[in-house]
Amino acid sequence: KWGGGFMDALGFYDFAGSTLVHAVGGWGALVVIYFLGARKGRFGKGGGAIPGSNIPLSAAGVMILWLGWFGFNGGSVLSADPALTSVTLVNTCLAAAAGGLSCAGLYKVFYGKADIMMFMNGVLGGLVGITAGADLMLPGSSILIGIISGPVVFLSSSLLERAELDDPVGAIPVHLVAGIWGTLAVVLSNSDANLGAQFLGIICVGAFVIVTSAIAWYAIKMVMGVRADEQAEMDGLDKVECGLEAYPEFSK
Repeated sequence: KWGGGFMDALGFYDFAGSTLVHAVGGWGALVVIYFLGARKGRFGKGGGAIPGSNIPLSAAGVMILWLGWFGFNGGSVLSADPALTSVTLVNTCLAAAAGGLSCAGLYKVFYGKADIMMFMNGVLGGLVGITAGADLMLPGSSILIGIISGPVVFLSSSLLERAELDDPVGAIPVHLVAGIWGTLAVVLSNSDANLGAQFLGIICVGAFVIVTSAIAWYAIKMVMGVRADEQAEMDGLDKVECGLEAYPEFSK
């Protein structure tokens, strides 16, 4: 696409990479978790969610990503045009905020409380969703894309849970599913884009990444394996690989 290939000739539009960057990572992550399998104790009898060890650091990471996205999308303008860069940055921020609020709000509707992790993943989903068309949207359209990105992340997270696919950080809902949504949403603001070309681009990228990732991970699994043994998993890879415990309070 960006190199003037066949997807560009088809009219596929992806300004900064909802599909070409984020969905690529999402498809790859889907293949990885299939080969790797779920963490011990994640599903089945007695299983459940495994919470993160440091929520403030996770929140700081999301804020850093949010700030970094201004360079990611703003830099993709590839010019010093202040008007185009400004609208790209505004659209990016609005979609992120709307995605966080809608995702946390939907969680509250279903579970009676607003979950901070869902808020953070909603922010990231909004950022991914706006990336394909951040240079073209009006602010109202950006907010709409963010508002829809939140439920997209929430519902796809639930589907992964039902399928017993263990995605510890929500990479697939955020990068793959929200990336697909953002790529299709380009047609809302770009009169030159068409839904058929956007669908075809998504399918071509998905097929390429799934096939190449599956070959690579199958080869790695056959040669050296892709998972630590059960005892190492229970002891923690920080101790097994590095000789110290990152969270000694847990072992006590």
